[in-house]
Amino acid sequence: SFGVVGGVARGVAFGVAFGVARSVALGVAYSVVGGVPEGIAFSVAYGVAIWHPENWLIGVGLNFISIQNSNRSFLLPRMTPIPLPLVTTRLKFWLRKDWQLGLENINQLLRYSLQFIPVVNAINQVLAEIPPEQMIYRISQLAENPYDWRLVKFASASPVEELKLQFFRGLDIFSLSIVLSAPTRSDTLSRAIAAGFWYLYEQEPEKATAAFEKVRSLLYGEEMFLLAQTLTQFRLATSPYTIVEIQIPNFPPEPHLHLTTWEALKSLRSLVEDLKATSKSAHPFALARAIGQLRKILDNADILPQAERGLIVRITQTWQKALESIATNLEDTSITEPIENPYVIGDPVEGYLFVGCKDIMRKLEELWVRNSHKQSVVLFGHRRMGKTSILRNVANYSGSDIQVVYVNLQNLAAISEGMGEVFLAISDEISEALSFPPPDTDELLKLPQRTFKLYLQQAIKKLDNKRLIIALDEFEEIENLIKAQQLPPNFMAVLRGFVQMSPKIAFAFAGLHTLEEMTEDYFQPFFASVIPIRVGFLNRATTRQLLANPNPDFLLNYEPKAIDRIYDLTFGQPYLVQLLGFLLVRRYNDQMFEQGRPREPVFTVADVEAIIRQNELFQNGRYYFTGVWGQAAQDAPGQQDILRGLAHYPEGCSRATIQEITGLEESILNDALETLARHDVIIETEGNLRFAVELFRRWVVGNRDLFVVGL
Repeated sequence: SFGVVGGVARGVAFGVAFGVARSVALGVAYSVVGGVPEGIAFSVAYGVAIWHPENWLIGVGLNFISIQNSNRSFLLPRMTPIPLPLVTTRLKFWLRKDWQLGLENINQLLRYSLQFIPVVNAINQVLAEIPPEQMIYRISQLAENPYDWRLVKFASASPVEELKLQFFRGLDIFSLSIVLSAPTRSDTLSRAIAAGFWYLYEQEPEKATAAFEKVRSLLYGEEMFLLAQTLTQFRLATSPYTIVEIQIPNFPPEPHLHLTTWEALKSLRSLVEDLKATSKSAHPFALARAIGQLRKILDNADILPQAERGLIVRITQTWQKALESIATNLEDTSITEPIENPYVIGDPVEGYLFVGCKDIMRKLEELWVRNSHKQSVVLFGHRRMGKTSILRNVANYSGSDIQVVYVNLQNLAAISEGMGEVFLAISDEISEALSFPPPDTDELLKLPQRTFKLYLQQAIKKLDNKRLIIALDEFEEIENLIKAQQLPPNFMAVLRGFVQMSPKIAFAFAGLHTLEEMTEDYFQPFFASVIPIRVGFLNRATTRQLLANPNPDFLLNYEPKAIDRIYDLTFGQPYLVQLLGFLLVRRYNDQMFEQGRPREPVFTVADVEAIIRQNELFQNGRYYFTGVWGQAAQDAPGQQDILRGLAHYPEGCSRATIQEITGLEESILNDALETLARHDVIIETEGNLRFAVELFRRWVVGNRDLFVVGL
C-alpha cells in the first residue's frame, strides 16, 4: 500500500541521510587533518562500510521472495540496518496472529540480521491495537527474554529521537564521553508500561514506580506498581540499621504475574520482619538464618524475570555484605540456666509484650488528646483480645495529657448500695491516681449522684490541663446489675450527664459488644456520642514480633516456619499466641534442665506440634475457649449449632452445607452467621465459611461432652 511504501521510503531516506550526514561529519573532521580529498574519500568509505547500501539494494529484490516464505529467510540481507520493504508488514502479521510466537520470530530475525527499525515499528504498531486489559501481560512477555532490551525501551522512547541524538554525538568526535539517550515517554498506556519494565531492567525502581503508577487501574497494574515500590524501599536499605527500618508496602493478592519475583520478595520481607522482631540477645541466630535466606535467593536468581533480576541480585548482595559485616562481631550466647518465661497468659500485658495496637492507640490519642472535647468510646471484641491491656497502657502511650482510671465492673458482682457503690469504686481509683482524698463514704452512699458530681468537679480542678478518662471494663455487667435491680434503669443517663458536665471527662467502655448490640435500651443515652472501636487479631508481622522479641534479653529464637505455624493456628489471637510462647519456653526449660536433653535454642514446627498434642494447651486456654463458646449462646440463636457443624470442616464449607447440617431456617442462619462473623469467630471468604481460630475449632471437636449439658 501507499502507506507502507511511504513509511519505507521515509525510513530509507532518514537512514541514508543519517549515514551520509554522519560520514560527512566525520569526513570533514578528517579533512581538517588530512586534506579535502582524503576527507571526501573517508566520508564515502565510512557510509558504505556502516550502511551497506549495496547489500540493501540486493536484498530489496530477494526480500519479496523471502518474506513470502519464512523457510527462505536466508535470503534476507544480514549486513544492512536500512529498513527493507514489507518486513514491518510481515512482522505485524506474525504478532497479531500469535504474540508470543511473533516475539520468538523477532528474536530470531535480530540474531540473523540488522533489521532493528522494522521490528520496533511492528511492535509499537501492534501494541497500539491491543486492548488495555491485555497490555501489561503482553509487554511483560516482550520483556521476558528479548534478544535486545532496546526493544522494550523503544516501545516507550522514540527511535527517531535516539538516532538524532546518536547523530549529534557522532559529530562530537573529540568528546566521546558525552552520553545521549532518548527519554522514555508515558503519554500512552503502552509507553508507560514499557517504561516501567525498562527502568526495572536499568535498576531504577523509583522511575519504574512512577511509570507503573499511571497504569495501576489495569490488570496487573497494581501488582507491578507495588513490585517497583517494594524494590525501591529495599534498594534504599544498605546497612543492617536501615534494613530493619524498612516500611514494606502490602503485597498484592495472588495470582501474580511475576510469581518468582514475589517469592523472592516474600523471603526478603520475612528476613526484615525476623530481624526487626528478634531480641538483641538472639541476634546471632537470626543473622545466620537471614544470611542463609539471602544465599538461597542468589542461588536461584536465574529463575527470576530478566526485568528485575539484576536489581534483586544487587539488593541481595548488598544486604548479604551488610549482615555478614556485623555477624562476625557478635558473640555467641550460651544458655546455662533456665530461661525466665517472658510471656504473660493471665494478666494485662505491658512493655515489649504490648504490641499490635498502634492504630487503636493513635485513634484514642486523636479522640482524647488532640480533640478539645473528649469523646467517649467503646472497645469491643471477643475475649482475651487485649482490651484491658489497651486501657492499662493508653495513658503511657499518650503521655501526660490524659489520666486514665480503670475499674473492672466484674469485681462488683453483687452490690447492695446501688449507684453509690459503683461511684465509690470509681472514686477510689480517682483518689489514687490524683492523690486526692475520696468523698465521704456515707455521703456517697446516701446521695450518690449529687456527691459524686461534686467530687468530679473538684477532681477536674485538680487535673489542671489533663483530661480524665474513666475506663469501665466488662461494661455488660451494668445491664446485669440493672436486671438484678441493683442499679436503676437510668444509670447510663446519669453517666452521660457527667460527660456533659465538662469537656475534660470521657468514658471508655470495654466489653464483648457494641452498645447497639445490647438487648435493652439502658445504653440508649450514649448511642449518639460513643465511638465504637474494634479490637481484633494481631497480623502476621506483629505476631512474629511478639513471639520473637518478648523482651530485649530473650535468648531463644524461632524458625520462621514455626512462627507461621503459630499464626495459622491462632490467627493472631493475642492470648493464644502468648500461651503458645509460654508453653514453648517451659518445654525448652524442661528438656534442657530437667531432662538433661541438650537442644538448639531455636523453636521449630515440631516443637509447636508437640505443644498442640498436649492437652495442657486446651486446659490452660479453657477460659478463652469456654468464653467464646458461651458468647455464641447469646444474641442470635443457632450460633452454637453452626459451630458444631462447621468444626468438622477444617478447610471450611459453604452456607448451603451448613444449612443442610443444622437444619436452620435461612433467616436464622444468616443472622447467626452475621453475629459470629462480627464477633470474629468465623470468617467467610468467597462463599467459604471457616473458623477464624483453628485451635478453637479443634477445641470444639474435642469437647463434644460439653454440648450434652448445654454449655
